[in-house]
Amino acid sequence: MSTPLVFIDGDQGTTGLQIHQRLRGRNDLHLLTLAADQRKDPQRRAEAINACDIALLCLPDDAARDAVASIRNPTVRVIDASSAHRTHPHWTYGFAQMHPQQAQRIANAKRVSNPGCYPTGAIGLLRPLLQAGLLPKDYPISINAISGYSGGGRAAVEAHEGSDASKAAPFQIYGLGLAHKHVPEIQQHSGLSERPLFVPAYGAFRQGIVLTIPLQLRLLAPGVDAARIHACLEQHYAGSGCVEVMSLRHAQELTGLDPQALNDTDAMRLMVFEGEGQVLLAAVFDNLGKGAAGAAVENLDLMLAALG
Repeated sequence: MSTPLVFIDGDQGTTGLQIHQRLRGRNDLHLLTLAADQRKDPQRRAEAINACDIALLCLPDDAARDAVASIRNPTVRVIDASSAHRTHPHWTYGFAQMHPQQAQRIANAKRVSNPGCYPTGAIGLLRPLLQAGLLPKDYPISINAISGYSGGGRAAVEAHEGSDASKAAPFQIYGLGLAHKHVPEIQQHSGLSERPLFVPAYGAFRQGIVLTIPLQLRLLAPGVDAARIHACLEQHYAGSGCVEVMSLRHAQELTGLDPQALNDTDAMRLMVFEGEGQVLLAAVFDNLGKGAAGAAVENLDLMLAALG
């Protein structure tokens, strides 16, 4: 078989640049990008996407939908890093570790939606517990998360690193209308029957995420405690190459969580903390790694392997 042609549409954005850097120099694929004067030319973009084997879309939602609509070649496969198709019933969700068969589904799929950064942590914590019946599907879930400012895209990076960087807020909670676009994604792919309450924030650091979910044991079934919750997560992710579950003993020794602890890696660390009648679930990972470009390249590699 000839070397697969991979087209990155939108390689100048935060995620696109990261993906381009990861793929540059690989000899198992040919990388196609457009010159600066061609990136906004609909005809050139349509020609490129229809000529490739796998397209990686690193675009705003509407532009991603337009790119998919321009595909006429039935053999073209797509990984969409936008949020345009993450709840679409005909797209495969690109979180390889969320189900034992998910990696194979991704490998064989024609259309893959790359997960959002915050949903990766929330779904990673919630889905195994809901599937095991340790959490009721209608539990009133609250999710608090802080990300590095790169999660806000080029505008946020410029605000923190540009000429007016001294004016950038050191910490900012947003999504105060409680209608963040990640909420439907989290609800659908975790298996919740009710909308979770999601409160995101940006900090004055470039990349990294800490996401936490508090639980009240009195609202869970008798016998469900931190040990059972931890065992469920540990069993689900046993043998996973990039999702690790910290031991309860090591978690109890921690005095804080650093959102930058796993920066420049594709790992995600899950933790369970226990208190009097309460449990805190936590995830730490790089929003540009497992939360974006790392997941996209992981999904690409699964799809390339299926090409044989």
